[in-house]
Amino acid sequence: MRPSWVEVDLTAIVHNVRVVREVVGPAAICGVVKADGYSHGDVPVAEAALDAGATWLAVALLEEGIRLREAGIDAPILLLSEPAIADVREVLAWKLTPTVYSRELISELGRAASAPVGVHLPVGVHLKVDTGMHRAGAAPPHVPELVAQIESSRDLRLDGLWTHFAVSEEEDAFTDEQIDLFDKVTSPFQARVVHLANTAGAIRYPSARRDMVRLGIGMYGIHPGEATKGMVDLEPALRIVSHVAFVRQLTAGDRPSYGRRRPLSADHFVATVPIGYADGVPRSLSDRGEVLIGGKRRPLAGSVTMDQLVVDVGPEPVAMGDEVILLGKQGEERITADEWASITATIPYEIVARIGPRLPRRYIT
Repeated sequence: MRPSWVEVDLTAIVHNVRVVREVVGPAAICGVVKADGYSHGDVPVAEAALDAGATWLAVALLEEGIRLREAGIDAPILLLSEPAIADVREVLAWKLTPTVYSRELISELGRAASAPVGVHLPVGVHLKVDTGMHRAGAAPPHVPELVAQIESSRDLRLDGLWTHFAVSEEEDAFTDEQIDLFDKVTSPFQARVVHLANTAGAIRYPSARRDMVRLGIGMYGIHPGEATKGMVDLEPALRIVSHVAFVRQLTAGDRPSYGRRRPLSADHFVATVPIGYADGVPRSLSDRGEVLIGGKRRPLAGSVTMDQLVVDVGPEPVAMGDEVILLGKQGEERITADEWASITATIPYEIVARIGPRLPRRYIT
């Protein structure tokens, strides 16, 4: 078996849910486990989040919700986007809570809800309001007619009203505008669950906590931005682990890996590690990234390739089989998703979400 894997500490997931609950209570926690739990593993993370006190889960895709149901999870599961009209019957059959924001989808839900046997009626839906993200959701002028359409159906019920913040990790003024607009638009209507806040909104804006907050990136121990650091103690849950597969000494001026990007500055040992960009290690870390071996930072010695990378370990060799940490902690050192994101000009969300499925997941409980 290939000596590379993703290690997920489920006790960190539990910790992160609990510390955020302490901050946002009495608001409930909805654990967001889309994209295979941000590559941490959707079912194990969902179970850990529920054990820690989350009462809802959220996913992006119908098949993500089905996978949770097939694993025996019976907590409420919110679909964060409208499902396709062709999938409405599957949504109902698997007892998923749909987000709605179009007349067509609401109409189809009403028709489908009245037909199948075994569906608990009325079917609860969550109406999403676009308050400035401008990606999905009902435009504010259309909200009253959509609420009326839901309430006029004997088989549907308005269970939720919600919105999504665009810049809650960094911009107060626009987030305040979104909160004010949401309140103005939705104040005439009643719903069982009102939710506005993502991780940053939950931590930074007490007025946005309402009945529930959607805990996404924070559940995995990653801060959504600089503004939340120091406000709550989050513990990263993930390590990317590999091992030294080959060691050899090269001479000054040798240029390891594809492209011969840079010469070694002196006679150094280099270690080959069996992991690469097909596993989610960004190729743009080449010559700029580091790994941990023996509790020390070691620079990459050339291009990250599809299945392997080469590390400059200096004048003293390491041993074949030594543990290599690409993301996570080893000894007193830690490499974070924030660090990779800074080097590669992206965000930590993308760093973890792109970790490849061919790396097996191992869970610590």
